[in-house]
Amino acid sequence: MNGRYLLDTNILTAVLNKDTAVVRRVGAVSEVLISVISVGELLRGAYGSQRMESNLQRVRGMAARLPVIPCTVATAESYGRIKQGLRSKGRPVPDNDIWIAATARQQGLVLATRDRHFREIEELTTEEW
Repeated sequence: MNGRYLLDTNILTAVLNKDTAVVRRVGAVSEVLISVISVGELLRGAYGSQRMESNLQRVRGMAARLPVIPCTVATAESYGRIKQGLRSKGRPVPDNDIWIAATARQQGLVLATRDRHFREIEELTTEEW
């Protein structure tokens, strides 16, 4: 394994939870990046958790250590194309996941995920971790 990967929120959660298999895979690739959308999803989870301060610290620490890709107008263009393509096929995917997919496509990254609905998105390379 090598290459550049965008880690989906569920993979980041596995890293935060010290899932050995996922941590090993992250260490085996040349570059990992995260979407600002995933950071937002993780922060929302931390704010709703019983150990809020501890979880906020963990998420913020991860966001400080890994490169975070922001959304740009180019990301929005990609999002619009993906969303319309899914709508015409009658295949809904959660909006945040479309933003994450748009980021991966725009940056030419492989999306590491555990969500199969990403398979519905054309021109998106995924790996299920």
